[in-house]
Amino acid sequence: MPKFNIDRIRQISGEINVALSKLRKISELKEDEFIKAQEKIDSAKYNLIVVIEGAIDICNHIVAKAGGRSPCDYADCFSILGELEIFSEEFVERFRKMAKFRNLLVHLYWKVDNRKVYKVIKEDIGDIEEYLEGIGIFVGKKYDQ
Repeated sequence: MPKFNIDRIRQISGEINVALSKLRKISELKEDEFIKAQEKIDSAKYNLIVVIEGAIDICNHIVAKAGGRSPCDYADCFSILGELEIFSEEFVERFRKMAKFRNLLVHLYWKVDNRKVYKVIKEDIGDIEEYLEGIGIFVGKKYDQ
C-alpha cells in the first residue's frame, strides 16, 4: 500500500482552495472590467500559478508513491494519473493543457492573453475542485484497503 503524506496533500489542497476562493471573486467581474484592472489580472495570474502548481505537486507526490513511470514533464504527470486510472483521459487532457498554461504564465508571461486568463478563471477552475475530490477519493481508497 502506498504511503501517501496526507498532511502534505491537505496542506497543498488548502493553499489551492485559498487561491480558488480569490479566483472565484475575481471571476465575478465582467470581462471588460477585468481587462481594465491590472491588479486583478496580476492577482488572477499569480493565483492560477498557485492552483496549477499545487495540482502538479500533488500529482508528483501521488505518482511517486503509487508507482508507475516517472513523468517527463509537468503535463505528463497528469497522463500518468490517467494510466493509473485515477482520472478519465478527457479529464487528463484538460489538466495537461492546464500544466502547459502554467508554463506559459511562468516562462512566457509577456505572451499571455489576458482574455484567455479571464476565460480560464470563468470556465476551468471547477476542474481543480473535481481534481481535489478525485485525489481525495483515490487516496482514501488506498488507505481503506
